[in-house]
Amino acid sequence: MYEYDLQQIRSAELIRRADEERLARAAVRGRRAARREAAQRLPRGESHTHRLRRLRLTRAA
Repeated sequence: MYEYDLQQIRSAELIRRADEERLARAAVRGRRAARREAAQRLPRGESHTHRLRRLRLTRAA
Protein backbone atom coordinates (compact mmCIF):
# COMPACT_ATOMS: atom_id res chain seq x y z
CA MET A 1 0.00 0.00 0.00
CA TYR A 2 2.89 2.36 0.70
CA GLU A 3 4.08 2.36 -2.94
CA TYR A 4 0.54 3.04 -4.13
CA ASP A 5 0.30 6.10 -1.84
CA LEU A 6 3.66 7.40 -3.08
CA GLN A 7 2.49 6.93 -6.68
CA GLN A 8 -0.71 8.87 -5.94
CA ILE A 9 1.27 11.72 -4.34
CA ARG A 10 3.70 11.81 -7.27
CA SER A 11 0.86 11.77 -9.78
CA ALA A 12 -0.92 14.64 -8.00
CA GLU A 13 2.33 16.65 -7.92
CA LEU A 14 2.92 16.12 -11.65
CA ILE A 15 -0.64 17.23 -12.43
CA ARG A 16 -0.21 20.36 -10.27
CA ARG A 17 3.10 21.18 -11.97
CA ALA A 18 1.57 20.73 -15.43
CA ASP A 19 -1.32 23.04 -14.48
CA GLU A 20 1.11 25.70 -13.25
CA GLU A 21 3.14 25.49 -16.47
CA ARG A 22 -0.02 25.72 -18.57
CA LEU A 23 -1.12 28.79 -16.63
CA ALA A 24 2.31 30.40 -17.05
CA ARG A 25 2.27 29.78 -20.82
CA ALA A 26 -1.23 31.27 -21.04
CA ALA A 27 -0.04 34.37 -19.17
CA VAL A 28 2.90 34.76 -21.56
CA ARG A 29 0.60 34.40 -24.57
CA GLY A 30 -1.73 37.02 -23.09
CA ARG A 31 1.10 39.50 -22.50
CA ARG A 32 2.41 38.91 -26.04
CA ALA A 33 -1.03 39.50 -27.51
CA ALA A 34 -1.42 42.70 -25.48
CA ARG A 35 1.97 43.97 -26.72
CA ARG A 36 1.06 43.18 -30.32
CA GLU A 37 -2.27 44.94 -29.92
CA ALA A 38 -0.60 48.00 -28.38
CA ALA A 39 2.00 48.06 -31.17
CA GLN A 40 -0.74 48.04 -33.81
CA ARG A 41 -2.37 51.08 -32.20
CA LEU A 42 0.85 53.13 -32.46
CA PRO A 43 1.26 55.27 -35.56
CA ARG A 44 3.67 53.80 -38.08
CA GLY A 45 7.28 54.65 -37.33
CA GLU A 46 6.63 55.83 -33.79
CA SER A 47 8.62 53.92 -31.23
CA HIS A 48 7.53 53.04 -27.72
CA THR A 49 10.46 55.05 -26.41
CA HIS A 50 11.91 58.44 -27.25
CA ARG A 51 15.51 57.47 -26.54
CA LEU A 52 17.98 57.26 -29.37
CA ARG A 53 19.21 53.78 -30.15
CA ARG A 54 22.64 53.04 -28.80
CA LEU A 55 25.09 50.70 -30.44
CA ARG A 56 25.40 47.51 -28.45
CA LEU A 57 29.06 47.06 -29.39
CA THR A 58 31.79 49.65 -29.41
CA ARG A 59 33.07 50.72 -32.78
CA ALA A 60 36.39 49.41 -33.98
CA ALA A 61 39.19 51.94 -34.27
